[in-house]
Amino acid sequence: MSTIPKLLITLGVILVIAGLVWQVGGRYINLGRLPGDFLFKNGNTTVYFPLMTSIIISIVLSLILFLFGRFR
Repeated sequence: MSTIPKLLITLGVILVIAGLVWQVGGRYINLGRLPGDFLFKNGNTTVYFPLMTSIIISIVLSLILFLFGRFR
């Protein structure tokens, strides 16, 4: 099998696992409602900027990709 189908299957599995973790873990981990996530309301306009959530997700993904690259 060539590398593209393997890559697509791997990405699909990763997305399914991430979706399950997000769905189940959302009850226990308040991602999106952390201190440092900004919510601005003014009349009919709402702006949400999840700064702290983005930083945490970036750190976790960086560590995971670092470990995959290290043991590859």
